[in-house]
Amino acid sequence: MAKKEGEETEGIDENFEYTDIKDLPGVGSTLASKIKNAGYADIISLATANPMDLSTTCEIGEPTAKKIVASAREAAKMNFLTGLEFEDKRKSVQRIDTGSKALDILLGGGVETQAITECYGEYGSGKSQIAFQLAVNVQLPPDKGGMNGHAIWIDTEGTFRPNRVEQLAKAKGLDSKEALQNIKIGRAYSSDHQILLVDKIPELINKDPKIKLIVVDSMMALFRAEYIGRGTLADRQQKVNVILHNLQRLADRFNLSVYITNQVMARPDVMFGDPTIAVGGHIIGHVATYRIYLRKGKKGSRVAKLVDSPSLPEGEASFQITADGITDVEEEGKKK
Repeated sequence: MAKKEGEETEGIDENFEYTDIKDLPGVGSTLASKIKNAGYADIISLATANPMDLSTTCEIGEPTAKKIVASAREAAKMNFLTGLEFEDKRKSVQRIDTGSKALDILLGGGVETQAITECYGEYGSGKSQIAFQLAVNVQLPPDKGGMNGHAIWIDTEGTFRPNRVEQLAKAKGLDSKEALQNIKIGRAYSSDHQILLVDKIPELINKDPKIKLIVVDSMMALFRAEYIGRGTLADRQQKVNVILHNLQRLADRFNLSVYITNQVMARPDVMFGDPTIAVGGHIIGHVATYRIYLRKGKKGSRVAKLVDSPSLPEGEASFQITADGITDVEEEGKKK
């Protein structure tokens, strides 16, 4: 069976054939069905799985789970790549326009696939508005800054508004009802529920391969509410670490973009300058590929500061939030 589009994963031999899970040594049809029902749809999902998670979700012994994962990794031929080979694989990376040329330039051309982009800032800084815009823009054709794709939205704060999606879709010339149909929303009511929704994403993508964007709005809201005090910090950070790495694996495996919003808090020990920092500590800082700090600017504008990136310099870009969506400040000024 030929390689499926969008399922490139780092380190996997290009000649690897996507055989069925039941063909792995010691698996068979019955166990394969159990594994698939647990959300591991193919060899790649098994090869990148944690054996302990596989043991728990499939209710099989840990030694058996380790053997299955080892067999999957051997079948997937997960090898080292040369720098040139990795550069060639990076050619599959795509980007979604934000609506602001200045913001796109700051991000190196838009919100990147195979990466996690985090936007953090105080309420009203534009985090969710960028999410709405991306959920619409991903549905546009590539020549208009999209990917002809669909989106998944995990809502932890009850901020998803269908009327805003319809408004933005009409502004982009899309059918508003179809645009809503192309976004799958999961309302998370607890941190464990949030983790469960992320675990279900591969199942959704297998049913709808056009999914090219995952939005989590916001990442830390439920964890922050449930884990109070220093005594719970280690447990909280461990769960946050797991969910972030699961999102990154999805981004790599399906060549899609992950956009997360994050809350902020003020550091009391900062006497001068901006004391605002993102919630979540170093865990999010290390896993997020791009980190953007949003703040309110002059005359209703917003300022995005690129705080961290593996390849881009720090910088700032101004944009505006209008009825028609995200725009450049200059462009909005010309309209007036």
